[in-house]
Amino acid sequence: MLRKISLILVFCAVATYVSQAQNIEFEEYDMDNGLHVILHQDNSTPIVTVSVLYHVGSKNEPKGRTGFAHFFEHLMFEGSPNLKRGEYFKIIEAAGGSLNANTSNDRTYYFETLPSNQLELGLYMESERMLHAKIDSAGIATQKEVVKEEKRLRVDNQPYGSVISVMLKNAYRGTNYEWAPIGSFEDIDAATDQDFVDFYETFYVPNNATLSIAGDIDIAEAKKLIEKYFGEIKKGTRKIPRPKITAPKLEGTVEETVFDNIQVPALVQGYRMPAQGTEDYYALQMLTTLLSGGQSSRFQKEIVDNKGMALAVQSIPLGLESGGLFINFAIPNQGVAIEDLEAEVDAMIEQTKSELIPEREFQKVKNQVENNFISGYGSVQSIAESLANYHVYFGNTDLINTEIERYKKVTREDLQRVAKKYLVPENKVVLTYRPKSEQEKPEESKIKKEGGNRE
Repeated sequence: MLRKISLILVFCAVATYVSQAQNIEFEEYDMDNGLHVILHQDNSTPIVTVSVLYHVGSKNEPKGRTGFAHFFEHLMFEGSPNLKRGEYFKIIEAAGGSLNANTSNDRTYYFETLPSNQLELGLYMESERMLHAKIDSAGIATQKEVVKEEKRLRVDNQPYGSVISVMLKNAYRGTNYEWAPIGSFEDIDAATDQDFVDFYETFYVPNNATLSIAGDIDIAEAKKLIEKYFGEIKKGTRKIPRPKITAPKLEGTVEETVFDNIQVPALVQGYRMPAQGTEDYYALQMLTTLLSGGQSSRFQKEIVDNKGMALAVQSIPLGLESGGLFINFAIPNQGVAIEDLEAEVDAMIEQTKSELIPEREFQKVKNQVENNFISGYGSVQSIAESLANYHVYFGNTDLINTEIERYKKVTREDLQRVAKKYLVPENKVVLTYRPKSEQEKPEESKIKKEGGNRE
């Protein structure tokens, strides 16, 4: 029922940008209960986005209770003492609005986009969720089935749908980034109703939340409504777990073959990245643009167009609050061995280490990054989400206007340096996806080992 984007779109959902020429004005303040509020007034169109970001994702889950954050993304639509089960969507849609939510390793985000005369409705609905969401046996049982069906559709039966889960397992083993937000059904099934209540009372509290509103509002009036609906909610009293993530040492390249419900094999390479917001993070982001940012990128021109070895090759940064992954995803053309495609991808990675990018090509990459900034804020919905992200992840909401300067500081030498530092075998995970039809049955494997045949 909620927005679940496909694997490729997950990969492509990198940081959004804004041109320095744009200046997104906002006000922000903290309420007495710890709720952080960000307000952006844009009266150009009569719409408004009301959003709440809770600083809880899959990395905040204890082992044995994986999948809780994603489960709560669904469970928090079950209603409250004042909202009957199943009414949340009906009420918003009847008012001419839309709503959704998403969960990552680091946060959970809810939003409604409404006609601006329905601002109060949006605030009421989010305050009900925060004050006393319905966490009971009936809702838990319902959402267990919903989440299981989602996993079957989006992961188990989606081509290459397990890439993120398998990649994280290998790259961040032993840390809270080891599991993807979808988590484990066994953990969800084993949890008691009280486990869910405890999770809610720990994380879904005003002092772990950011209320971000963007659109056709009057700021003074909005503040009054915020106080009316959120001022009564008490500050959470439990300690909020903030696990520290340190990428484990790899003894060399980690390799795994995955037999999946696919027709065409795929190569997936993952290199661990530093946390988003660091200097090297920005250089690695730009390096992915160099490799696969558009039709004139290196992967596209050389591997897809010139040599015809691949149907597609993408280089995508998966930025995380305490780490991340630099991912290369390649699908071979018909008749091309996956090993040959891997060698070609590796050769192009090595080129970024051995040769300084030409100035003209570097300027093209910088132009692409700046263009992404310009096009990234075309709606109040995207502005509301980005304001919340910058505050929570970076502690600096004004980065919505100034982060472009961090990219501008990256040099050609920086691109070469981070390639040499991070794109190395001892920081690498390689997944080879093959059709299940190629997987040997146990008895076939035994026959091969014994060198005999069945009679």
